[in-house]
Amino acid sequence: MTVEEIMREALTLDVETRASIAHELLSSLESLSDAEVERLWIAEAKRRSADVKAGRAQTLSAHESLARARANR
Repeated sequence: MTVEEIMREALTLDVETRASIAHELLSSLESLSDAEVERLWIAEAKRRSADVKAGRAQTLSAHESLARARANR
């Protein structure tokens, strides 16, 4: 079963069951080592960089980003 199939099936479950699964999955991440967390962050940074270079991600200037953050207070 693929991740997409598991996700599709999980989303058909009732809210309490989905919450329980989400809790278990999040709890499982708390036991990651610092090295594993660092590896995952590096992989995420590389993925985001590739998305920007390929034009799949929209970027904002620092000025616009701060303006949006202040507007959402």
